[in-house]
Amino acid sequence: MAGKLMRAVQYSKYGGGASGLKHVEISVPKPKPDEVLIKVEAASLNAFDWKIQKGIVRPFLPRKFPYIPGTDIAGEVVQVGSTAKKFNAGDKVVTLFSHVAGGALAEYVVAKENLTVTRPQEVSAAEGAAIPLAALTAHQALTQGAGIKLDKTGERKNILVTAASGGVGHYAVQLAKLGNTHVTATCGTRNLNLVKELGADEVVDYKTPEGASLQSPSGKKYDYVIHCAMGISWSTFEPNLSANGKVIDLTPGLGAFMTAAKQRLTFSKKQLLPMFLTSKTENLEFVLNLAKEGKLKTVVDSRHPLSKAEDAWAIVMSGHATGKIIIEP
Repeated sequence: MAGKLMRAVQYSKYGGGASGLKHVEISVPKPKPDEVLIKVEAASLNAFDWKIQKGIVRPFLPRKFPYIPGTDIAGEVVQVGSTAKKFNAGDKVVTLFSHVAGGALAEYVVAKENLTVTRPQEVSAAEGAAIPLAALTAHQALTQGAGIKLDKTGERKNILVTAASGGVGHYAVQLAKLGNTHVTATCGTRNLNLVKELGADEVVDYKTPEGASLQSPSGKKYDYVIHCAMGISWSTFEPNLSANGKVIDLTPGLGAFMTAAKQRLTFSKKQLLPMFLTSKTENLEFVLNLAKEGKLKTVVDSRHPLSKAEDAWAIVMSGHATGKIIIEP
């Protein structure tokens, strides 16, 4: 495909929001020996994508401009690097890029073979693109952070999921219910029924006094909180936690790290635990298999063509998407 051009969406400086995205034509990337070239069938956006553009992790990301955002795609292998042996042209795959590389908002991407997995035929391209970062984050928080066994075994635990109708949250509710758990969830009024349908035992409107205080309607104290929202103080969590309760913060800011450090110094039994995803292909295969078996449902907020990526970007920036936002070339 040497010399062929493709459409892509990129930005060349920090800030600008949706209007900072630019549509360009650039050369189709060439796979290195251990990479595969993939024709993108669907990509999904995550909150961290626009936060990088905003500059919250400058100067570390992006490493250079212009930058093509996005980390989650599903597509078809069209070319295989000289040492890559796992895939053949025509294979349907899902991959998760690092935010350093980015690249999802384009017609073609290159991906490391060892970070790419086969997409089951029962899983659509949109579902495959939605799952990687969000579902893996929820999976890691529950299995590693909270020690939940996703086969109904283990000691019963009370779990709170905040922002439970969002990208990570709606997967966290479903995955938590695969374990021996009682799940309380917070979300907005319009999504109360949806989150209940996803399996939550109790659902609370975050705008009500009870929701704002994170109180369980049944009075339960939480052993773990899968915290997918922002702007909630430790003083709100603390009275709702069990004696050794932990808050696994998936959107940690500087304040979260300071709180966590103070708690370690004072040997607090109740703790805030900032978490960042460590992606593993076996975990991606696991959650895709759950989707194949109908045990993990993807809620799609909206679908947009690549030519209207700005519309999708504006929705994810609003913080009020229900489930995942999909972009399709």
